[in-house]
Amino acid sequence: MKIILKTAVAALGMAAMATGAFAADWTPPGPIKLMIAFGAGGGADTQARLIAEELEDRTGWKFIPEQVTGKGGLNLAVALKDQPNDGTAIGMAVTETLGYNMAAANAGISPADFTGITTTAGFQMGIVSLTTKGWTTFADVVAAAKGGEQIKFGVMSPKLADLAYLVGKAQGVEFNIVSVKGGKAVMNGVNAGDLDLGFMAGIQGKGVAAGDLVNLASGLSVPLVQTPDAPTLADLGVPFNGDGYFVFIGPAGMPAEARTALADAISSIASDESTKAGGLIKKAFGGSATIKGAELDALLADGFSGAGELIKVASE
Repeated sequence: MKIILKTAVAALGMAAMATGAFAADWTPPGPIKLMIAFGAGGGADTQARLIAEELEDRTGWKFIPEQVTGKGGLNLAVALKDQPNDGTAIGMAVTETLGYNMAAANAGISPADFTGITTTAGFQMGIVSLTTKGWTTFADVVAAAKGGEQIKFGVMSPKLADLAYLVGKAQGVEFNIVSVKGGKAVMNGVNAGDLDLGFMAGIQGKGVAAGDLVNLASGLSVPLVQTPDAPTLADLGVPFNGDGYFVFIGPAGMPAEARTALADAISSIASDESTKAGGLIKKAFGGSATIKGAELDALLADGFSGAGELIKVASE
């Protein structure tokens, strides 16, 4: 966590310097195709498009955004893998795409087939319910389940389904795990009463602040910023977590000057809260977390290699 915070602070402090340097060091040989692994109009899609818009204003580079959704970002990965690696084709997904999702799919692709450019923000992944449920702690949920209540637990990815299963197993209860498409669908299901609780990755912030929703637990390896007293998954007996980041990637073999220029440009905008993109990241995701270079390479490689153990344990 210290590395992440140092990187974010450094990116913020050098934002002005970076925007002058990257434009002089590298220029894309043509328009940049920006593949986006998220549905149009959501917070992640908006983040990607606002970053592209700001880059166009600052550098004159031309971006062509397009949606390439489906299979937890794997459709984007497959489409991006064989694109030119000269910086004219990049994508925005999540680290889970290059970790759990690639490992689970066993489709013959791995992070080695891509160039990690930079992360922009992490997730404030919480286990959330309506306050009207009367639950103020995760222990209340466990007590309700042990009392015979059938608890519908919403998730938006196979990895989170595994984590929900392991939380129940560690606590001696069995949840009815319901998979839906996206965090917004989890929140809508919870608000409508169709789900009793579920994983939400920051989208719950406004509802928690208003007192309508409650973060019962952190899905991260660290406490939630908004609800620091909520237990982590480790506190609940699960040796895995839902840590993850929005990440820009390119095809493998991207030249160092292109990778560095894009990483510096994107991270400087994500870290600048005066930009529309940086402001959105602060509001929706708790602020920027920019990881690039060798640190990002290690993060993606570790996420892929470690996913196998989670899949194995969840299948036992």
